[in-house]
Amino acid sequence: MRVSDSSKQADTSRDVEMSQYVADRSRVNEEKIKKDDEILSQFGDYNYGWHDSDAAGEAAKKGIDESVVRAISADKHEPEWMLERRLQGYKAFLDKPMPEWGVDLSGFDAQDFKYYVKPLDKQAQTWEELPTDIKNTYDRLGIPEAEKNRLVSGVAAQYESEVIYNSIRDDLKEQGVIFMDTDTALQEHPDLFKKYFGTVIPADDNKFAALNTAAWSGGSFVYVPKGVHVDIPLQAYFRINTPNMGQFERTLIIADEGSYVHYVEGCTAPIYSTDSLHAAIVEIIVEPHARVRYTTVQNWSNNVYNLVTQRAYVREGGTMEWVDGNIGSKATMKYPACILAEPYAKGETMSLGFAGQGQYQDTGAKMIHLAPHTSSTIVSKSISRNLGRAAYRGLVKIVKGAEKSSSSVVCDALLVDDYSRSDTYPHVDVREDDVSMSHEATVSKISEDQLFYLMSRGLSEEEARGMIVRGFVEPISRELPMEYALELNRLVELQMEGSVG
Repeated sequence: MRVSDSSKQADTSRDVEMSQYVADRSRVNEEKIKKDDEILSQFGDYNYGWHDSDAAGEAAKKGIDESVVRAISADKHEPEWMLERRLQGYKAFLDKPMPEWGVDLSGFDAQDFKYYVKPLDKQAQTWEELPTDIKNTYDRLGIPEAEKNRLVSGVAAQYESEVIYNSIRDDLKEQGVIFMDTDTALQEHPDLFKKYFGTVIPADDNKFAALNTAAWSGGSFVYVPKGVHVDIPLQAYFRINTPNMGQFERTLIIADEGSYVHYVEGCTAPIYSTDSLHAAIVEIIVEPHARVRYTTVQNWSNNVYNLVTQRAYVREGGTMEWVDGNIGSKATMKYPACILAEPYAKGETMSLGFAGQGQYQDTGAKMIHLAPHTSSTIVSKSISRNLGRAAYRGLVKIVKGAEKSSSSVVCDALLVDDYSRSDTYPHVDVREDDVSMSHEATVSKISEDQLFYLMSRGLSEEEARGMIVRGFVEPISRELPMEYALELNRLVELQMEGSVG
């Protein structure tokens, strides 16, 4: 999406205006700030900031160049075509300019990060085989408990650069479902892998997709055969432990004709004084009349750059659903996309951005209509508090010939105090007359009238604020599979629903 000079100037002026407003504390009631902070502290602190022993991470060197790219490929014993693809990605990374829109990346330096940290020599077959400190981390996150209670169909756990544990139910294996780490899939299913890898997100798509192509490691590979329905979700969990770590997992999901799968991922990292980087790629192929739901609840610590590219290619009658919760990180740029390539393809995105102190959540969605009778829906909600900044940045494109297509976009922002910020940057490009297109956006604050009404019904002020926030995010939170993973439940309850009352 291109931004005009006038738009850039307007953005700059708004930034200056905001910085002046925040700096001038005399314009803000200090007692109100203190009271808001006390109330909003009930949203919960970041509870995942511990770190384990770090021998592998300490031994790793920072920085990337061609020799690092070659070393990663050699260590994984990859075929020549993958090395060439990596080198193509590295060249594109050097050539692509740094984005000048969205979050502030002026302090970003690719040489500050570690690109390959291998915590184990080989993947564990059971949780008990993991080293004690790593096992304790996943115990605290509740992941083994979810598998033990059969709340998930399969589990993948990535720690630093590698998937250290992966499992799938035997009955799904018997039906031909493949769920394994992406590195293993490259070795065991080379033809299927090569057929789809990089077809939805090419190596030179954007600067950080190019960096991922050069340095990718780990991630999930999912293939669901024709007509197979994976009714219980597959779960992946991504954990960064090393300071200045760069995590570049690569997830590839293929849902064959008439199949269904729900894939869920969660993420956390320790709190360090220096920054880490998460630059993943998610490619999804939805074959005719298949359906895929991809749910993310990312809760990175506030020293992580979260710069992710996610895109699905949807064929005739297929459905792609993104459910996206962005709670943590220092800065997030993420816009799940659907290419609705054939008639009656359908795309849906439901997202929530929660921006607290020191956070900028620049999120949204992209829907590209390339065929007749395609439909898309985007519902985006954001909450900003304590000087946080949230932005919706979206693209809806309907090309000539995509008649009878429809798209609906709804963006709602909630400001919980007087000094946070929310922005909306919609881009609508419609080249066909016979379509239906709607866009609406609202920005609201928790008003004194709302509080007075609820408090007159017997609620305390804290309970009233919590009820307003819970009601605001309910359309998103009800779509999360809260019943299947204790860690995700805690995130939703603490951060998204407020834990108030």
